Amino acid sequence: MRQIRADAVRSRTRILDAARAQQSATLSLNVVAKDAGLGVGTVYRHFPTVHALVEALSAETLERMLTIARSESQRADTEAAFIGFLDGALELQLQDGGLQAVLLSPDDEDQGVRAMKQEIFAAFEGVLQRARHERIVRADLSITQLEHLICGIEHAVRIGEPGDRQMFLEILLAGIRPTV
Repeated sequence: MRQIRADAVRSRTRILDAARAQQSATLSLNVVAKDAGLGVGTVYRHFPTVHALVEALSAETLERMLTIARSESQRADTEAAFIGFLDGALELQLQDGGLQAVLLSPDDEDQGVRAMKQEIFAAFEGVLQRARHERIVRADLSITQLEHLICGIEHAVRIGEPGDRQMFLEILLAGIRPTV
């Protein structure tokens, strides 16, 4: 029985290694199987959908996002917490091209991923509510709108200059301040 388990672990590792070599946006389970030297059925047993594979690839990054969420939600300085949250999310999304898809997907394959996302979004909602209350951001700003804005900055940095990241974040922050 142990041999089967060891083989399954090795197969999973080969699948993940092969998938990491591909762009998450164009990930194909058939190509992953070929690159891993495994049968397509083996890949599908481990990961029934591309999204399940992307979740597995992004699990470590999602855990880092959860650490940021917990830390920033405990920070007393609301503005610093809000900026830290956005900055951390942007940095992780730039490091892990699949994180955006995992964060924005309503259909999580893994219960652990679902639980982490719920905690991340609950923490961010708390920080956002504090920021609204302290008039750091517009009262009508939603988490969904912020998600889209961060995704836009991520895209702009990916197609442009990495050095523009901070300027784009500062422009975003200036643009979401309350109007007088």
